Amino acid sequence: MADFLGMMKQAAQLQSKMQEMQEQLGHVEVEGISGGGLVSVRMTAKMEVKAVNIDPSLMKPEEREVLQDLVATAHNDARRKAEAAMQEKMQALTGGLGLPPGLGLT
Repeated sequence: MADFLGMMKQAAQLQSKMQEMQEQLGHVEVEGISGGGLVSVRMTAKMEVKAVNIDPSLMKPEEREVLQDLVATAHNDARRKAEAAMQEKMQALTGGLGLPPGLGLT
């Protein structure tokens, strides 16, 4: 019975740490870049887009499709970086507990 109570206590501590980490992820920001820096997307590690910056040289009607592609590429770059930041925090939190792959935090 003591082992069970100990496990429950550890689970409660882990849950508390995960909630704290979720809050911290909202403060971690990454930036995705495309087009050699012509387009950038800044987002949190919780995947919330904070800003999209577009170089004025791309503001031509004939460049519309290129701009759309660059924004999508920059967003995907930022998302990959945010996911990496989240995984890094998760590994630090779990300390190698061996949680199943794909265990999401959100």
